[in-house]
This record gives sequence, C-alpha cells and structure tokens, in this order.
Amino acid sequence: MDWTVPDEFRYLYEPKHTPEIIKHPSALLRKPAIPIDKIGKRLEKLIDSMVRTMKQAHGIGLAAPQIGESDRIIVIAPQGEKILVLLNPVITEAAGEVSGEEGCLSIPGLYGDVVRAAKVKVEAYDRKGKPVAYEMEGLPARVVQHEVDHLDGILFIDKVDVESLHWAHPIGGEE
Repeated sequence: MDWTVPDEFRYLYEPKHTPEIIKHPSALLRKPAIPIDKIGKRLEKLIDSMVRTMKQAHGIGLAAPQIGESDRIIVIAPQGEKILVLLNPVITEAAGEVSGEEGCLSIPGLYGDVVRAAKVKVEAYDRKGKPVAYEMEGLPARVVQHEVDHLDGILFIDKVDVESLHWAHPIGGEE
C-alpha cells in the first residue's frame, strides 16, 4: 500500500514524539518475531519497557517488534483493563466476524476498518513463564489479533478496507 503522511501529521513520525516506537515503513515491522525460549533479566526489562512505552503513547496494545525487539511478546490493555503480558501468543480458536476501526502506534494518525474474528482463544505464557489461556471477544479480541499480526510482520494496513482509511490526531497526540 502506498500512501503519504499529510504535513499536519508528520510530527507523529518524529522520534521525539514516541522515541521508542518504530514507525512504518521500517523493515523491522515486517520481520517475523522469534519465539521466547527462556525468561531472564533482559526479558523482564523488555516487558517493563513495553508496558511503559504503551502507556506513554496512550496505546492499548504493543508488540516487541514495534520497539525494535524481535521477540514474540505482546502487551495489551484494552479499555483500561488490567495489562496482559503474553509471551509466544498463539490464537488457537477464532469465531465470527466483525468489522471495526483500527489504528497503530507504528502508523500514527492513520485509521481504517479491519475485519477480524469476533471471538478468539489465545494461548501463551505469562511473564513468569506460566501457561495461560484467555477467551476474548469485542475490543480485547481485536487488540490481541492486531498484536499477534505484528509478531508475524503483518500490519493493519495489509488487511484494512482501503476505502475506510482516514487521518485523525490520536488521543494525546495533538501538538
């Protein structure tokens, strides 16, 4: 997909706006992430950095590749819910279909409608390495699918209804 950032949104792509978040069209966003095989201090620091970065950017989800790390880690907090840290997440079941608006911290200011599964079951490991499974629907299901896509090098613009794309200032993003 070829598009140009309008002048009034260019500030969102400057490193000072969200210094740790990798922006499109960086090739890092297209590289599939590597599974986690052990948990240590580096991983703990990375998870803490991801949570902090997501909060500072007013996001509801973040994948490790978005901060330049090729680890299969996502953090999500849709609608102010408790933050979930998922290592090596796999969507094992998906049902239904729903279209909804999405944006992305790596493509700030651009929004569009994406069709996703209405309900999903995701299996992963928590930050301590304990197996976890969640059944999600609504916004949590959308967010987890969006972030798992990041781990596979897929961006929402790859799945978006092109006719629905539009630019808007993100919450907390206006200068």
